Amino acid sequence: MSRRAPNNVARLREEQLLTKAELARKAGLSPLTVARIESGQECRVDTKRKIILALGLTPTDRAKVFGSGKRGGRP
Repeated sequence: MSRRAPNNVARLREEQLLTKAELARKAGLSPLTVARIESGQECRVDTKRKIILALGLTPTDRAKVFGSGKRGGRP
């Protein structure tokens, strides 16, 4: 069973009026990957970077998107 990691990807995507497919295309990922990330499944650092950039943010904004990275912590 994979560990769930709460994140703000869906909220940020919806604020920009993007569908999962649109975000996936901008990030160079599959829509299934975006859905898995939004559901809280862990992903690679490279994938996180693609999502952050596709949302128009910078890598320094990673905590806004994916939280602090600490187990059990919230952003």
